[in-house]
Amino acid sequence: MNKNFTDLALAILRIGFSGMMLTHGIPKISMLSDPSSFGDPLGVGPTVSLILTLIGEVVAPVMIIIGFKTKLAAIPAAITMAVAAFIVHASDPLKTKEMAILYLLAFVVIFLAGPGRLSIDGRKGH
Repeated sequence: MNKNFTDLALAILRIGFSGMMLTHGIPKISMLSDPSSFGDPLGVGPTVSLILTLIGEVVAPVMIIIGFKTKLAAIPAAITMAVAAFIVHASDPLKTKEMAILYLLAFVVIFLAGPGRLSIDGRKGH
């Protein structure tokens, strides 16, 4: 495959999936004023759970979109989706956890493939 097309494909993957993830994370920011209603799937308390979720659904996706520390940012994004799919929705049918699994797979691919040249990391040669 042409390297330019590979870089474009990686940018589309990064920006597309991370942009869509923001639609899930940004509404949760308002919960910071009262995190008591947020779930606690890891047993660390609702406030810590919300903060960890916001890192995985807002901070990490923004970093992935711009391609800054992309591989590092893909880790909390993937972990957040693994928790959603396999802990929060553990007993739910596949159709309920499917979206979280798709995001998980995308963030794993981003971690493995890196950001490509159309990114801050790519411009720096990382």
